[in-house]
Amino acid sequence: MPNSTLYAFILSFLAGISTVIGALIIFFDKNKNNKVVTISLSFAAGVMICVSLTDLLPNCYNMILNTTNSFPKIILTLIFMVFGIIISMLIDKYLPSEYENKDKKGLYKIGIISMVAIILHNIPEGIATFITSSNNLKLGVTLTIAIALHNIPEGISIAVPIYHSTNNKKKAILYSLLSGMSEVVGSILAYLFLAPYINDHIMAALYAIIGGIMIHISVYELIPGAYKDSTLKNIIKYFLIGAFIMILSHLLMK
Repeated sequence: MPNSTLYAFILSFLAGISTVIGALIIFFDKNKNNKVVTISLSFAAGVMICVSLTDLLPNCYNMILNTTNSFPKIILTLIFMVFGIIISMLIDKYLPSEYENKDKKGLYKIGIISMVAIILHNIPEGIATFITSSNNLKLGVTLTIAIALHNIPEGISIAVPIYHSTNNKKKAILYSLLSGMSEVVGSILAYLFLAPYINDHIMAALYAIIGGIMIHISVYELIPGAYKDSTLKNIIKYFLIGAFIMILSHLLMK
């Protein structure tokens, strides 16, 4: 295996494992304080919406179609985004839950849906990290740092609701680890199969679909989940902190 390929796999792994760093917050939440849930969910909503609006949807718009006519590009971006929202709604509707307690059931669903969305987000991210790092190691390192920064709060968005609904730290860490390692799955897929076939049109559609999923989760699950035990002022505050951290990670990618 050429050194560039090995380094690309290592960087994908480091980007993915950073999700577990965020999940470690549960070890400082011994009393299962509801404020931690509020902060985590509001923060995660800020992260997801910021990633969608400043990264995924603009990337879709810029990559889709070779045309200077912006109108069909906007329409196609919105169509793919709505398709992602519909997918998220179906996941939310049919996702089974083993908990009878309504609050625990709600938190458990938030954790699982967040994990599914982040896995869907991380696989193409892993593909992009692998391909970039294979061709330009310096750029790959920069990209890895930026991805790691926004994977940390993603780990929080999975681990905290899973832990609060199941009281199981191992399950919370495991689910966060699974979502993070989907970065590596993306890099393996890129290495074995996809690199010659992935084009801008496919990636554009994926970006917008994933953006739609994340926007729906944030608006329909994360923010209402945070609002149960807090005020709108606190939710906005932690939402903006999450969005600000995402903007910083984007600046690192420049």
